[in-house]
Amino acid sequence: MLPAAHRMLRSEDFTTAVRSGARSGSRRLVIHYRAGGAGATAPALVGVVVPKNQVARAARRNRIKRRVRALMAQRVTGLEPGARLVVRGLAGADGATSRQLGADIDRLLARSRESGRRARR
Repeated sequence: MLPAAHRMLRSEDFTTAVRSGARSGSRRLVIHYRAGGAGATAPALVGVVVPKNQVARAARRNRIKRRVRALMAQRVTGLEPGARLVVRGLAGADGATSRQLGADIDRLLARSRESGRRARR
């Protein structure tokens, strides 16, 4: 379970990450990553969304969210302080194994971090 200190709850945090963060996607997930500022002391925040137009049934949306949150709980300590991360689940995430989702998260997070670094230069 994702620790409470790392849960993204405010809509402003979601909006900031999606609008100003680096985006990277696959057929199962899309990640919006906004790096923390220099000297940031706030914990990294993670939010998970699964749009209704992507996955129609609520039970499937909730299953995807639970699985992604559990995977992010294992990875949240690797995020820099102040970072904002939104993971959007797509229809392909419903049939994927946890290993596949974890590999997608790792790959997309690395890609988003790299493109975020290039944008700041």
